[in-house]
Amino acid sequence: MQPTRDRVRRDVAPLELFFDLVYVFAIGQLSHLLLGHPTWTGAAQVLVLYLAVFAAWAYTTWAVTLVPAEDPRSRRMLLTVMLLGLFMNAAIPRAFDDAGWVFVATFLLIHLGRAAWLLTVGLDRVNQEHFVRVLVWFVAAAPLWLIGAATGGNTRLAWWAGAALIELVGTWTAHPLPGRRLDSRQVAFAGGHLLERGRLFMIIAFGEAVMTTGAALTAAPYEPMTLLTADVALAGTVALFWLFFSRSERVVHHYERTEDPIRAGRSGVYSLMVSVAGMIAAAAGDERVIAHPVEHAGITTNLLLFGGPALFLGAQTWHAAILLNDLRRSRLVALFALVVGCAVTLAVSAYVAAVVAAAIVVGLAAFEDRRRAGDQNLKPSTLPPVA
Repeated sequence: MQPTRDRVRRDVAPLELFFDLVYVFAIGQLSHLLLGHPTWTGAAQVLVLYLAVFAAWAYTTWAVTLVPAEDPRSRRMLLTVMLLGLFMNAAIPRAFDDAGWVFVATFLLIHLGRAAWLLTVGLDRVNQEHFVRVLVWFVAAAPLWLIGAATGGNTRLAWWAGAALIELVGTWTAHPLPGRRLDSRQVAFAGGHLLERGRLFMIIAFGEAVMTTGAALTAAPYEPMTLLTADVALAGTVALFWLFFSRSERVVHHYERTEDPIRAGRSGVYSLMVSVAGMIAAAAGDERVIAHPVEHAGITTNLLLFGGPALFLGAQTWHAAILLNDLRRSRLVALFALVVGCAVTLAVSAYVAAVVAAAIVVGLAAFEDRRRAGDQNLKPSTLPPVA
């Protein structure tokens, strides 16, 4: 017998939004860490920490699709994870220095504790089996997190990267175990609720981008160049916001119809993870430009300015292609333009590079807006004919 699936968009509880505040803090921490360490090693460190932070949020959010936030057990779990998450996220700036144990201890308490908790709340047989497998994969990665915390420098980075890779592979493959198969179509969960939580988390990332722009504007001298670069940063953020939410209702409709919601949910979580990473990079690039608008852009600034939107659009394009069979040529052209723009603006002033990057995403948003309006005008009426 197929389990019942929740195809209704269950309201997001106030406690869930309160819980997300810890991750507003985390995204800000990661953005500032990237700004303070604009090197390949620094970027790798930020990526590993981001994957851990995102996993803590995503798996907790998934748990609440199974045990609603209105349940007292779920409320206690959310508040516990929130408290531990505050310490974990506070340790981000020094995670590769003297706070490695704080970061790892709180992360593993969240990760292992939440998975173990789910096995005690009376899930159906299929979900019980699924989270046994999840816990096995988490336990397999835990020694690498612990060994990394006991080391330092690039050695710590290597161990933690290996642990993060194990968890990514586990999530992507639905945590397989030898001799134990699980059909994802049999796994019941509130897919609509997970989708809504993902959209709200994306707003957190956009909010951090706006706050980063505002903070940079506050710290910079009030000159025409400062106002120009701040306007350009905000225009790019607004365009990316529109590009994300203009198509989100189509994803909602897919969740409501699909026979394999867990596959759709897993691809959505991956798309969200890459999209938020792109927003962190783009926000860091905007802050660099506002602070130093007339300096040469260079490879670091350009990778942030163009690479951030490219990650964002690439994730959204991939998600629409595999979920909705909708591969839009306009987005592929925009991705190509971002790559070319990154290469040809290396030697120009940073503000020029920022204008080019923003122009590409604003142009794409304007094009898709006109196309959407045209499609709606051409859509035949769905009203029944008059007798």
